[in-house]
Amino acid sequence: MKVVVITGSPHKKGTSACLADNFIKGATEAGHEVYRFDAAFKKVRPCLGCKACITKGEGCVLKDDMEELNPKLLEADAVVFASPIFYCNLSAQIKTVIDRFFANDRAICGKRKTALLTTMEDKTMRSAEGVNICFRNTAIWLDWEVAGIVNAMECLSVEVLEKTDYPQKAYELGKNL
Repeated sequence: MKVVVITGSPHKKGTSACLADNFIKGATEAGHEVYRFDAAFKKVRPCLGCKACITKGEGCVLKDDMEELNPKLLEADAVVFASPIFYCNLSAQIKTVIDRFFANDRAICGKRKTALLTTMEDKTMRSAEGVNICFRNTAIWLDWEVAGIVNAMECLSVEVLEKTDYPQKAYELGKNL
């Protein structure tokens, strides 16, 4: 299985990166081919909504690092998102990438699995509720099967996260994808 993991944290060694690392370890051990796209360290411009990708049929008019991701996205059997939750939402970096899926909307619909890995400081699921709804609705829109969600609560630092079972949950999700 070809798996694309899209991360959205501006912290290379942060909490959501830790979950992504554990997911990738499990997926790799299970024999999956994994491609990681760290959105916060790429140049990805926001969708212009110009619809040239539809009307001209030549893909997105914006030429940036989405050109690196798009071929992998089109080949993917699974797409996994890993993001910290900022103000009850995914990071802006990962949301920008998701919005740019529009250029490939028809091509990526159906026959894929998806998963969500999030970290947050909140002690309750309140911060994750909106993210989870948006994620599930995106999966419905794209006709993707939700393989799982790991929402890591009360994890402001990697040191705190590593004392929980969330890294193991991310690993198992990758292993059992």
